[in-house]
Amino acid sequence: MTTEIRRGSARFASRSPGMVTSHAFSFGEHYDPERLRFGPMVCHDDHHLGAGKGFDTHRHSGLDIVTWVVTGRLSHRDSSGHEAVVSPGEVAVLAAGSGVEHAEHATPDGRARFVQVWLAADPDRAADDPTYAVTPVPASAAPGGGLVELVAPQPGAVLSVARLDALETLTLPAAPLVHAYVVTGALTRSSLAEPLAAGDAFLFADEPAHEVTAAVPTELLVWTFAG
Repeated sequence: MTTEIRRGSARFASRSPGMVTSHAFSFGEHYDPERLRFGPMVCHDDHHLGAGKGFDTHRHSGLDIVTWVVTGRLSHRDSSGHEAVVSPGEVAVLAAGSGVEHAEHATPDGRARFVQVWLAADPDRAADDPTYAVTPVPASAAPGGGLVELVAPQPGAVLSVARLDALETLTLPAAPLVHAYVVTGALTRSSLAEPLAAGDAFLFADEPAHEVTAAVPTELLVWTFAG
């Protein structure tokens, strides 16, 4: 049973003109042997892009890539013929399977922020054809609605969202692994930690359910993993 708090200020940062990314785990030139993965999660990035900025065509394989747009709009195009513009209130899942090339950019009309997670796929899916889908967030994902499941990109891995009013309390579920990320807003001080701000995260391993309380209107992205 362990609880870890990862502060946004401790994330690795990559910067280029019109782009800033904060990495929760080792990525590229940023390496820390203590921060390699959390269950199947091998990447948890928070991207800020200027209008029209982003990532030109590049290749992935053996990953499930889950994208949550916070503000602005994000365009996606891949070598399997999928094209989409993802807006706040939608979640996109790219299953790279045997391999796919894709590009992602903020649309030319404004800046964008998105949170993206890479999950290592099971080796038995290595030969699968790539897939891509955009799913709208249920209307129940609203203050008072609790934790609302969004997608389950692979067995035992579930992404949920909670949108909380100020002083609203949420129960984070018990699971072998739980990753709870403060996208916007803040959580009050609790028995677990000092207040958490946007960019901070709880990482629970074999913990019981825990209650958290929003200090201000807050959005949380919560992953649960079976192991």
